[in-house]
Amino acid sequence: MLQTFDYSRDPQEREFTTAVSSPGGQSVVLGSYDRLRVFNWIPRRSIWEEAKPKEITNLYTITALAWKRDGSRLCVGTLCGGVEQFDCCLRRSIYKNKFELTYVGPSQVIVKNLSSGTRVVLKSHYGYEVEEVKILGKERYLVAHTSETLLLGDLNTNRLSEIAWQGSGGNEKYFFENENVCMIFNAGELTLVEYGNNDTLGSVRTEFMNPHLISVRINERCQRGTEDNKKLAYLIDIKTIAIVDLIGGYNIGTVSHESRVDWLELNETGHKLLFRDRKLRLHLYDIESCSKTMILNFCSYMQWVPGSDVLVAQNRNSLCVWYNIEAPERVTMFTIRGDVIGLERGGGKTEVMVMEGVTTVAYTLDEGLIEFGTAIDDGNYIRATAFLETLEMTPETEAMWKTLSKLALEARQLHIAERCFSALGQVAKARFLHETNEIADQVSREYGGEGTDFYQVRARLAMLEKNYKLAEMIFLEQNAVEEAMGMYQELHRWDECIAVAEAKGHPALEKLRRSYYQWLMDTQQEERAGELQESQGDGLAAISLYLKAGLPAKAARLVLTREELLANTELVEHITAALIKGELYERAGDLFEKIHNPQKALECYRKGNAFMKAVELARLAFPVEVVKLEEAWGDHLVQQKQLDAAINHYIEARCSIKAIEAALGARQWKKAIYILDLQDRNTASKYYPLVAQHYASLQEYEVRKSPFPQHEAMQ
Repeated sequence: MLQTFDYSRDPQEREFTTAVSSPGGQSVVLGSYDRLRVFNWIPRRSIWEEAKPKEITNLYTITALAWKRDGSRLCVGTLCGGVEQFDCCLRRSIYKNKFELTYVGPSQVIVKNLSSGTRVVLKSHYGYEVEEVKILGKERYLVAHTSETLLLGDLNTNRLSEIAWQGSGGNEKYFFENENVCMIFNAGELTLVEYGNNDTLGSVRTEFMNPHLISVRINERCQRGTEDNKKLAYLIDIKTIAIVDLIGGYNIGTVSHESRVDWLELNETGHKLLFRDRKLRLHLYDIESCSKTMILNFCSYMQWVPGSDVLVAQNRNSLCVWYNIEAPERVTMFTIRGDVIGLERGGGKTEVMVMEGVTTVAYTLDEGLIEFGTAIDDGNYIRATAFLETLEMTPETEAMWKTLSKLALEARQLHIAERCFSALGQVAKARFLHETNEIADQVSREYGGEGTDFYQVRARLAMLEKNYKLAEMIFLEQNAVEEAMGMYQELHRWDECIAVAEAKGHPALEKLRRSYYQWLMDTQQEERAGELQESQGDGLAAISLYLKAGLPAKAARLVLTREELLANTELVEHITAALIKGELYERAGDLFEKIHNPQKALECYRKGNAFMKAVELARLAFPVEVVKLEEAWGDHLVQQKQLDAAINHYIEARCSIKAIEAALGARQWKKAIYILDLQDRNTASKYYPLVAQHYASLQEYEVRKSPFPQHEAMQ
C-alpha cells in the first residue's frame, strides 16, 4: 500500500462507480455521483497528488470513463445516457504561431502543426516530466529535455527517440543536416542519435563541429548481402580523418594527410571517402583497400550524385564527372563559364546547375551511366539488365554488358548471365548457360530450393570458367565418374580422362587408350602418339612415330636409355641418318659413341662444334687429333667473339701467334706479355709496340720498360 485517500467522512461523497488510468499511466480519474476526482503521479516526489475535483451538477452517477489514446480527451458516460467529453491538459501554448503544444501530462506533449493539422505525441517512456519543447532544423525536428533523458523527433516521419542524457546547462549544439541522424555536440564530444532508436548510435571526441567535416551514412542504399550499413567519418585533428563502423563501434580506417582538411563526405554505401584539403586538392580514399588517390586540383565544388556513386566536381572552368568511381583516372569533362551551385535529380534525369553571370544553366548528365553504375553497386542486376535493354549497342554499352555478365556469374544469377552473353553475340556461352539453366530449373521444380546448388550446375559453371580440375572434383565428390570422363572427352583432354579412369579403376580404361591413340593418329599428332606409346613401354613404336613426326632427337634420347634398342643396328643407323640430315650432329655423335664407333662420333662432334666431347673422345681414341681439335676449338671461339676462352686452346694447340693475337684482341695484356716472353725476338718484335702503347696510355712506364731492353725493336 503506497497511499490512502479516505473520503468516508465527506458527507457529500457517494460511492465510486468507475475508474480509468490515462494512457501514460500518470493520471487516474475516479467517477462518482456528480463528481470526477483526478489523481496525478508526481515523479520528483514519488507520490500521488489529488487535483481539484470536477463537480458537475445533475450529471448523476458516472458509469463509464475512457481516455483518448493520446491522453488529450476524456469521455464520461452517465447512468442517464449522457456522454460528456473533457479536454485534458496541464497547459497549452503556441510556438511561433505555427505549432500548438499541448501538455496532456507531465511526461507527454502533443505537438500539432497548425497549417497541416498533423499531430505528433512526444512522450517520455520513463515517466520523466517533459520540460521545454523546441522545434528546430527548419521547423522539422523536435528537441525536449527531461531531468534524465533527451527527447528527439522528426515531425515529417514521426520517428521519435529518447536517450539517457545528463543535463549540461543547455550548452548542447544540434545539427540536423542529416535526415536520419541528429548530431549533438557538447563539451568536445559528438553524439549521434538515430531517429526512432532509443539508444545512442555512437559517441566520439572531436573539436571540429562543422557539418562539412562530419559525414554520417545510415542505410541510405541497400546493397546485396548487407543488412545494416552505418558509417561515420570525422576529424581527429586538422590533418587526420577517422572512419568508424557505428554498428560494431570500431575504427575501420584512419587517413593521415599532409595538409589541413576542409571538407569530407562518405558515399552513400560508406565504401569511399571524398575529402578536400586547403590547397583545393580533391582526394578519394578507398576504405576497403586503404588506398588514397588525388583525383583533382583547384577543386571549388564537389558532390556525390544522390542515389549513386557518381561524383561531380568543378576545376576552374571544367565540370568533371566520374561515372565509375572505381576507375578514378577515367573522368568526363565539360567546359563551363561559371560556378556550380548545386545538383538536381528527378524525372529520370540529373542536372548540374551552373551560375553563368546572372543566369542559371543546367548541364544534363548521362543518366544511363548513372543508373547502370548504381544498379551494379547495389547488386540489383535485374534493374541493370532492364536498363541496358533500352540502349543501342555501342562500345560503351558492350562494356556494360560484359561487366554485368561477369558479376551475374559470380552471383549465380544465370538467367541474367545468359541474357548478357546473348546480347554480346557469344552464342556458345549463351547456349551453354541456357542448358545449365534448364538443369537448374528442373532440379528446383523437383526438389525445391536453389537449383544453382546442384552439383551439375556447379560443375558446368566451373567448366565455363575453364577451371576443369574444380569441375572434376565436383563430379567425383558425387561419384559421377562417367560425367567427369565425358567432360574431358568432349574437350579432347584425353590425358586427364585416362587419369580419372585409372584413379577410379574404370573398366573402359583400355578402350579409352585405344580411342585416344586412334584420335592422335587421325589428327596427325605423331609426337603425342609417340609419347603415349613410350609411356606404355612400346619403344619401337614410339621411335617410329618420332621419326615420322620429324623428331629424331627424341628417338635418339629414347634409344640411348634402352640397351635392347641399341642392339638393333638397322634402327640405330636409321636414327643417326635422320639426325645427320637434320644437322643434329652432337646427338648423332652421342649415339655413335654409344655403339662404339669413335671415328664417326668424332666427325659428328667436329661438324656440330661439340669440341669438348670431341677432345675427350680424341684423347682416348685418337690422341694425334687432339692438337688439331684444340686449334679448331680456338678458331670456333674466335668466330663466336669469345677471345678470352680461345687463348688457352691456342696455347694447348701450340699456336703461339694465334694465342698472342687472341690475347691482344681480348685486351689480356699481362697474358700477352707472358706469351711474348716465351717467343723468339723476331716473332715478339711485331707485338711488343702494341703492348707498350697500351701501358704508355696508362702512364705505367715501369711495366713498359722492363721487358724491352732485350729487343732491338725498342731502340
